[in-house]
Amino acid sequence: MRSNTIFWGTILVLLGVLLLLSNMGIVTANIWGIIWPIGLILFGVWIILGLFLRRNLEVEQASIPLEGASQASVRIGHAAGRLQIGSGAGPGNLLDGEFGGGVEIDKKRQADTLGVRLNPSQTWSFPFAWSPGDTLNWSLRLTNEVPLGLELETGANDARVDLTELKVTSLRLSSGASSTDLTLPAVAGYTRVKISTGAASVKVRVPQGVAASIHYSSGLASVSVDKERFPRAERGYQSTDYDLAQNKVDIEIETGVGSVEIG
Repeated sequence: MRSNTIFWGTILVLLGVLLLLSNMGIVTANIWGIIWPIGLILFGVWIILGLFLRRNLEVEQASIPLEGASQASVRIGHAAGRLQIGSGAGPGNLLDGEFGGGVEIDKKRQADTLGVRLNPSQTWSFPFAWSPGDTLNWSLRLTNEVPLGLELETGANDARVDLTELKVTSLRLSSGASSTDLTLPAVAGYTRVKISTGAASVKVRVPQGVAASIHYSSGLASVSVDKERFPRAERGYQSTDYDLAQNKVDIEIETGVGSVEIG
């Protein structure tokens, strides 16, 4: 990961230098033709420096009790780094986790629903703490005691999300230039999934025994669907036993560039 980051940072620096020299050789060069190559140079230097000047981020542990709620919603905002989500919260807890770089937790109770929002701590220093795949390492374990609504807002991160044993009834994933490996619930009954991505790579795993209905719209993205499990249907792809299935997922995908794989 470190060598890959150095490589791309160096490429950006060299590209910026070449463009700057080219533009400066033209007497009538537009000022923007000089400014944006400088921006590329600075961005490349920023990436490289991030490898050597970032501070060691402390790991904060946190647990959130269910407080008697019969259902919950969890919204997670995560920037650059690694994000891992799975099952295994302690009895009576909505979630347990370790948060590299710290976390800010907002809780709100409405009737029998507990709403929680997690965001990076405001004390996190972005410019030099950032390095692709090596910052803000979060590991969360969610409860399987109650139905969950889950919303993920991710940036340039590497996410591994395993919902197999969780009762997630709704999932919304919004990601930028990220890589996401997502396993959907196996025993949640009905789960509605909406995925919106930019320049991202997303792999969606549908557990065996779970039916799926899949709809998507894409720009320049590559979308691959296991057609043996999910044959062509009127509005996309759908399991032949979808209507009668006890456990099923409804997947809607909007993507720009990158790739999406469903199997």
